[in-house]
Amino acid sequence: KDKQKPNFATTGLLAAASNSVTQADGTAIALKYHEPAEARKPPARDDWKLFVFKGPEILETIDLSLRSCWLVGREVAVVDLPAEHPSVSKQHAVIQFRFIEKKNEFGDKTGRVRPYLIDLDSANGTVLNKDAVPSSRYLELRDKDMIQFGHSTREYVLMLSKT
Repeated sequence: KDKQKPNFATTGLLAAASNSVTQADGTAIALKYHEPAEARKPPARDDWKLFVFKGPEILETIDLSLRSCWLVGREVAVVDLPAEHPSVSKQHAVIQFRFIEKKNEFGDKTGRVRPYLIDLDSANGTVLNKDAVPSSRYLELRDKDMIQFGHSTREYVLMLSKT
């Protein structure tokens, strides 16, 4: 009988262990997202805010400039922006500030920190300005963009005020 050959393929267990949050009861929650190398906090002159609307009423205003990454979802133990709607996944989407460098026609490099949205393969998707967001792809966000998570009626409007 042939001996089974060793399998040296990656299992993902090490990555899951290093990218998890241990709760008080000892259970671990594996994070679906970790920040890329180009993650940066936005500069002080760019004051990014997220206004949460339910109908015409503003429920809250979130100062996005405080950190480089905002995880949205229902899993209160790990998310930065909790969304209670049942159609929102536990770890639904991320608003990530990234430093992107571009070259102009003279070869000079210019870089800016911009917000991006990525859907973490959520069950009910994310909508940006009434269009579905493709999963696992960064989309650049702009001033006055409107985001919806799952089938929630809450609208998240992104606003930039230059100081």
